[in-house]
Amino acid sequence: MKKLLIICGLLFGVVTFAQAQNAGHKKAESSEAKAKMKAEKLAQKLDLNRDQTKRIEDIYLEESMSMAKRNKEGMSNKAEMMKIHEETDAKIRSELNESQKQKYDAWKMENEKHMKKDGKK
Repeated sequence: MKKLLIICGLLFGVVTFAQAQNAGHKKAESSEAKAKMKAEKLAQKLDLNRDQTKRIEDIYLEESMSMAKRNKEGMSNKAEMMKIHEETDAKIRSELNESQKQKYDAWKMENEKHMKKDGKK
């Protein structure tokens, strides 16, 4: 009986340890896939046409490549990242009409609220 309890305890520990190692590991997505996903999300939120969606996808891809390059070179600091995000934001806004810009601004404000709320937890 004692051996059975020890074996069960060891199995439980091994299973728990194995699951803990896999937790938090997302499937690595390519820059292209991430850019496409972000552009499609915006297309749904802002009612973008195909041309706008493609141009915004290209903008997100450019941002992703720029961030990856900075990280690879070891030059990723918060100020540089914010600058890249601001440039991306300006490029996206230049692709939108007035109605879409208003929706985009509202969407960004909502995201910022969620980020601040999640950060306080």
